[in-house]
Amino acid sequence: MHRLIARFADVRAGEVAALLWSFAYFFFLLGGYYVLRPLRDAMGIEGGVKNLQWLFTATFVAMAVAVPLFGAVVARAERRRIVPVCYRFFLANILIFFALLKIEFHTVHVARVFFVWVSVYNLFVVSVFWSVMADVFDNDQGKRLFGFIAAGGTAGALLGPAATALLAVPLGPVNLLLVAALCLEIAAQCAKRVLRGARSGDAREATRDDRIGGSILAGAVAVARSPYLLAICAYILFLTLTATVLYFQQAAIVANAFATAAERTRAFATIDLAVGLLTLLIQATATGPFIRRFGVGWALALLPLVTAAGFLILGLWPTLVVVVGFQAIRRAANFAISKPAREILFTLVPREDKYKAKNLIDTLVYRGGDAAAGWAYAAVAATGIALSGIAFLALPAALVWLALAFAMGRGHDRRAARRAHDRPVEGLSAAPTDAIVPPGPRTDESP
Repeated sequence: MHRLIARFADVRAGEVAALLWSFAYFFFLLGGYYVLRPLRDAMGIEGGVKNLQWLFTATFVAMAVAVPLFGAVVARAERRRIVPVCYRFFLANILIFFALLKIEFHTVHVARVFFVWVSVYNLFVVSVFWSVMADVFDNDQGKRLFGFIAAGGTAGALLGPAATALLAVPLGPVNLLLVAALCLEIAAQCAKRVLRGARSGDAREATRDDRIGGSILAGAVAVARSPYLLAICAYILFLTLTATVLYFQQAAIVANAFATAAERTRAFATIDLAVGLLTLLIQATATGPFIRRFGVGWALALLPLVTAAGFLILGLWPTLVVVVGFQAIRRAANFAISKPAREILFTLVPREDKYKAKNLIDTLVYRGGDAAAGWAYAAVAATGIALSGIAFLALPAALVWLALAFAMGRGHDRRAARRAHDRPVEGLSAAPTDAIVPPGPRTDESP
């Protein structure tokens, strides 16, 4: 198995099991989400394109409530219990929405709540996934393996849109909620195997308290005190600003191009399918080699470069073909290159920050940027500026974002160099760590 996987990833002996369970974990997680995503986008339009900024604001409020609750779970629960508790809660929510939509209970209102819920759900479950990855893999392993692991999510992202595009019209999208629930449960089982492997990889784990501890607000305190984490926050804000502008433009163009909710759901699923195919192609051929050759800075900078070019073209030709192509290329660059690079940044922070600060950044900061960008877009659109003009206004933000990405890459390299310099000498006692390592002397340090 090692020889087979080594054809696709730079994997070492002792890492294969953790790598494959992580691949399967992300496959089922995103497979289930991408069944929900086209339905969410269609319901956003069902609730009214002009109301999208209110939905983004409601999502931010929901995040502000959910993040401290998640912090309390992380502080009190054993590490192996965090994923099951979080995912089973969301699974119960899916079943409730299935029942409400099946009986057509206040459909418009449920559609709006569902839009907000999915917007919370997707960030939480993916943030928890990458927290686990940053916890059990170290920085060097992240550079070698995160691209392959991300490909598991991409393969799942292909399964979800393909099923939705095929079945949304003949069966109705509501029935696919049960498929999403099943995928989420399988992902939770895979997560248990990943964490079990991390625990069994070091005999000392059997005698150590597996609770992360700390306060429920520790993530916010860590972010406020760390320029490294604040830079990641700024990167995420630029990401959400440009993504929200593009999303609103996509919603407006798709709403004008298609008449029914089923047709819109199929259109959004088709976009997701195109993104998945392009992302998988990049991950299979370029992610790992790109990050190892050009470094984290260039990997972070690729998305701002694509975004700047895309807004320039969209400003010149605001058509359905352009917005679909821009969205597909941009999201592919994000998922295939920039997203793994962002997750590598968290391999160099303490364990508590990997769960609490990371979750705050991935959820509250992300959706806060969404809400602010949504109202800014509504205000600009109210002045009568056309779609092309709004695209040109977003271009300077993409250029500032590009400069920030290179600065973050330099910061990561300095921190990684310090970590390597401070690493204990082989053969001496090293502090315990949960990173998955190949057999042999342990030379890594704890966060």
